[in-house]
Amino acid sequence: MTDLGERYERHHREHRAGGDFVFVTERIPLFRAAIGRGKRVLDLGCRSGALTKHFLEGNTVVGLDVDRAALAKAAALGIETVAADVEDPLPFPDESFDAVVAGELLEHLRFPDELVAEIRRVLRPGGVLVGSVPNAFNVQNRLRFLRGLPPERDRTHLHMFRPQDLEELLRTFERVRLTFVGGRYVRLSARLFAQDIVFSALRP
Repeated sequence: MTDLGERYERHHREHRAGGDFVFVTERIPLFRAAIGRGKRVLDLGCRSGALTKHFLEGNTVVGLDVDRAALAKAAALGIETVAADVEDPLPFPDESFDAVVAGELLEHLRFPDELVAEIRRVLRPGGVLVGSVPNAFNVQNRLRFLRGLPPERDRTHLHMFRPQDLEELLRTFERVRLTFVGGRYVRLSARLFAQDIVFSALRP
């Protein structure tokens, strides 16, 4: 875990030298609405808390990440931090959270289905899973592929998700909802032009 954490710290320093910021800000109100207030929330892959801080008020939030340098910034915001690898079993008891957040995380994992099973375990009945993944099959990525280029620029992305892939991944949850967000032309064709797919689902 230490070696992985160091590699992610280096990756973030090299590729986000401009500081910590939230990609696709349209996700924020959707995450807030799904989570609500008065909840115990687990934010997986929280990094520095740049997204987490937007649903921190009114909730008790635990942030988990492999990047210890980023976690130090999250702790300064009042987030309870846990250094761990999300591809290991989550270090929490069964049914211990009302909401779990996985923003821009699943595409980085070798086995996202195993994490989803762990999320279901730590969620209380009726608890919500909310997250997002890049809309990997948008028109920009398709054009890159046609030009003979890799459709994904980020070498830490291991999976490319279609809507049906997310629905299959969340098949053990109820009321699965997908929303396409981000991009100036998203109103013309959400699936073709959106930058992200935001998802939410309830644990039975």
